[in-house]
Amino acid sequence: MIKFTIVTITYNAAAVIDRTLESVFRQTYEGVEHLIIDGASTDDTLQRVEAYKQRSDASDGGHKVIIQSEPDHGIYDAMNKGLTQASGDYIVYMNAGDFFPESDTLEQIAHRCRLNELPSDELPAVLYGNTNIVDAEGRYLHPRRLQPPAQLTWRSFRHGMLVCHQAFYARTDLAKNLQYDIQYKYSADVDWCIRVMREGERAALPLYNINMVVANYTEEGATTRHHRESLMERFHIMRRHYGLVSTLLMHLWFVVR
Repeated sequence: MIKFTIVTITYNAAAVIDRTLESVFRQTYEGVEHLIIDGASTDDTLQRVEAYKQRSDASDGGHKVIIQSEPDHGIYDAMNKGLTQASGDYIVYMNAGDFFPESDTLEQIAHRCRLNELPSDELPAVLYGNTNIVDAEGRYLHPRRLQPPAQLTWRSFRHGMLVCHQAFYARTDLAKNLQYDIQYKYSADVDWCIRVMREGERAALPLYNINMVVANYTEEGATTRHHRESLMERFHIMRRHYGLVSTLLMHLWFVVR
């Protein structure tokens, strides 16, 4: 059976972590590993996480839950810790406050992509889907403005991050060789997704559109709070991958649009 590794990054997230944990607990798919990487929270995040692990361990068909709590050097350092430990065939990041839209989301992904019918060396490099935006209470607001294209390539991100990080499932064996670049504080996920897709192209592996909503993303995140800094980082990332001229032209188009 194909296994998914879900990585959840937490730091003083007691107000929002329960809906994330509950959505993973309710997943009907059996092949789930849940890594919770905590940055040494000082609220009761860890108590909630430990209670969730005990509940999962005691449940028939419960998922494998691993908790690590220690100081880190920011969210992308924490994501690298999860990436290093991941043992599933695919890795996806579902951070505190974000959650799966349905209890059978992973079941549907495995079924739609026929993952359990494919040899391991033929699995797509990336599975990707749609995202809904929710408010701080987890209530639906609207679909994410940027939508995934029918056929995604690494060049697609010239038009912005068309696939939300929480809706981007990377083949773990490819991703493990591509750590998040922690020089970026707010947009290392953009850079990482591009590099994973480029690696998939080099390996002649497809990127598969799941054609369904696979993540509910909480509206207020670090990127939203630090919008200007994030835009500056994204410009640097796009220039690095697509060249200066292409990046300038695309940003001019963004302004005109």
